[in-house]
Amino acid sequence: MEIERKYKVAAPPANYTSYPRHTIQQAYLCTEPVIRIRRQDHEYYLTYKSKGLLEREEYNLPLTGEAYAHLLPKADGIVLSKTRYLIPCPKETGATGLTIELDVFSGAYEGLILAEVEFPTKEAALSFTPPGWFGEDVTFSGEYQNSRLSRKNPMAPK
Repeated sequence: MEIERKYKVAAPPANYTSYPRHTIQQAYLCTEPVIRIRRQDHEYYLTYKSKGLLEREEYNLPLTGEAYAHLLPKADGIVLSKTRYLIPCPKETGATGLTIELDVFSGAYEGLILAEVEFPTKEAALSFTPPGWFGEDVTFSGEYQNSRLSRKNPMAPK
């Protein structure tokens, strides 16, 4: 079970690039249900996610690089590219021991920055106090789910 809050970020902390990071490319074979392929650094995964915003089932299966390369041309929509920085949650958030996953997008979504925090329980997620640099809470809108971003045209007029 994945229990996660998501926020837009206008200005990340000045030192965010000093934290550990992963280079991620992901694409979607299906968005209902979500079936995603991902390259994270030199590892590859196939992921299934059920419907949901705050809570949903998630299953990850390892892939080989060859299987990923075979599936990538079969993906629908935009292939998403981002760098994920892993920032420890500050004490004042009430989520000490958890990690902020700061996603800085490149490619089609250059300039978009999202922060996600995964929680052990729904209660922990609902009692979370975001750091001051977090922006709008987009958890419940679904607009910034990666599967939805893959189907949008970021260049289309709003």
